[in-house]
Amino acid sequence: MTTTGYTPEALAVAVAAAIRAPSMHNSQPWRFRLRDGGIEVRVDRRRPLPVAGHGDLGDWAAHLACGAAVFNLRLALAAEGTPPRVRLCPYPDDPDVVARLEPDRPRPATPVERDLLAAVPRRHSSRLPFFPDPVPGEIRWRLVQAARAEGGWLELVVGTAAVTAFGELARGASRVLERDPDYRAEIAAWTRHGPAPDGVPARAGGPVAEPQDLLPQRPFGDRTRAPGRDFEPEPLVAVLGAAGDTAVDRITAGQVLARVLLTATDAGLATSMLSQPIEVAAARERLRTALRRFGSPQMVLRVGYGQPAWPTPRRTAAEVTDAPVHSG
Repeated sequence: MTTTGYTPEALAVAVAAAIRAPSMHNSQPWRFRLRDGGIEVRVDRRRPLPVAGHGDLGDWAAHLACGAAVFNLRLALAAEGTPPRVRLCPYPDDPDVVARLEPDRPRPATPVERDLLAAVPRRHSSRLPFFPDPVPGEIRWRLVQAARAEGGWLELVVGTAAVTAFGELARGASRVLERDPDYRAEIAAWTRHGPAPDGVPARAGGPVAEPQDLLPQRPFGDRTRAPGRDFEPEPLVAVLGAAGDTAVDRITAGQVLARVLLTATDAGLATSMLSQPIEVAAARERLRTALRRFGSPQMVLRVGYGQPAWPTPRRTAAEVTDAPVHSG
């Protein structure tokens, strides 16, 4: 690989990491290709989430997922010795291309880059109850700094009263969503009861929600929980945000999300994502004002210590890679 352009071999290595990025309902809304020596990341319009992308959210879910894939690409390319320069939304006349990565000056990967890349195959969403052990202050600081390093912010919801208030907001948003039959149908469409390269396996969906639960759960599975296995009464909740809510902000937020999740995985933590308060406009605004933050909340994370999560399936790198394109 040279600074004149990335090769198909470099693309294959990088995409193998990119496809492990998180995406809503494991919809994997991304495609990759070489164009004039640069790697392009494109929204895959054949994998829509019409309910998750409703109203003012637009392409929010796809932009977050593709941004997370961009971060994984960056890690893999850095590990190969040629980190990229990244241009977001590089073509005004082709908004489906969310990023273009071009070779920057060669250098060895940093220890942090190597550690985060090693965490990529170990990062899975855990929808199971966490252990009651608190997350130490030093690791909380690392998560906040990880968000800051990518140009975003991470606000930790701390204290019984604040967590309880957030739980009420999140459950209210979940009830609003669940009243929509299209929302319920979309969840069902992405729940997998057998082998599949995408979607959420029912076994990974977590136990069925019960009235005492503080935070809402998506109804991906139908497993009842074991006696005495309630969810933690005071989870560590973290709200992740960006400076604004444009396409560039959302793609940036996806990179923030990837770095925070991988930092948590590297620290031995389990994580899951709660987007219900983001999907309901009124709840999202209430969350923003409660945090007294400028900018826009883009995702909510539940963080703690837990048993290993079920990995969700992925399409292969070949299935999401298009033929090279050469201009002129």
